[in-house]
Amino acid sequence: MTITTVDIGTLITRSSNVRGGRPRIAGTGITVQRIVGWYKLGLYPEEIADRIEHLSLAQVHAALAYYHANRTEIEADIADEEAEADRLERAHYQSEPKNL
Repeated sequence: MTITTVDIGTLITRSSNVRGGRPRIAGTGITVQRIVGWYKLGLYPEEIADRIEHLSLAQVHAALAYYHANRTEIEADIADEEAEADRLERAHYQSEPKNL
């Protein structure tokens, strides 16, 4: 029997040219922030891995561990993204012609 050991420190990565430098699951474009979003909606790690079939349960847990270890950073990213979405929504509705 061959046992393969995974260095969990290799499961999360970031690079400036992918997803704006946000932390993501290595080898994918899936950000920690995306995993956290599903987790905050009440999904269990197993459910997240089932929905994103190319992720292993270990990868999902690594993303959640990163979040819990770096909550301030991830929460700031989430807040920034929500503020930008709100700004874009307001700009869109302000630019729509009024039908009277």
